[in-house]
Amino acid sequence: VEIGPQVMFVAGDGRYLIDGAIVDLETRENIAESAQSRARLRAIDQIGEDNMVTFEAASPEHTITVFTDIDCGYCRKLHGQIQAYNDAGISVHYLFYPRAGEKSESFEKAVSVWCADDRQDAMTRAKAGEKMPNRDCANPVAQHMELGQLMGIRGTPAIVLDSGEMVPGYVEPKRLAGLLEQSTAAN
Repeated sequence: VEIGPQVMFVAGDGRYLIDGAIVDLETRENIAESAQSRARLRAIDQIGEDNMVTFEAASPEHTITVFTDIDCGYCRKLHGQIQAYNDAGISVHYLFYPRAGEKSESFEKAVSVWCADDRQDAMTRAKAGEKMPNRDCANPVAQHMELGQLMGIRGTPAIVLDSGEMVPGYVEPKRLAGLLEQSTAAN
């Protein structure tokens, strides 16, 4: 059973619900995690690139989706190295996840970045601590937060690899490139 990015398993007679790891002991594959990864990617695809702030690599080899909070220190550290990620062939797609919630200053900053004429520039300036003019427009910030909550995100940055695997926290560019290569080789 899939509910957005969540995956659970139900017995054929409907009596049992399994919400957790299911491991094939012969292959050692976590079947539940594989299904969860595919569900994450489908849910992110439903948001659509047009509803993300993107920093594309010139020669993309991988694409990650990062749930970010403008006021999060490790999110700022990650963004401070955005060129290094791009140089490593990693395109970065941001979804907003202001941890303080919808009525917070962090939420307002995310909306202001979204409503800016140049979202990439606004994101970079906001992540550098620059005070942004308050702006308001139709925006996907609440939708991003809802998806993050469904995915069980508890902290930022939360990185979803192009395999659908979730990696919590900051990962420096070279190490992330290695993780992405391993993930590609495993799939």
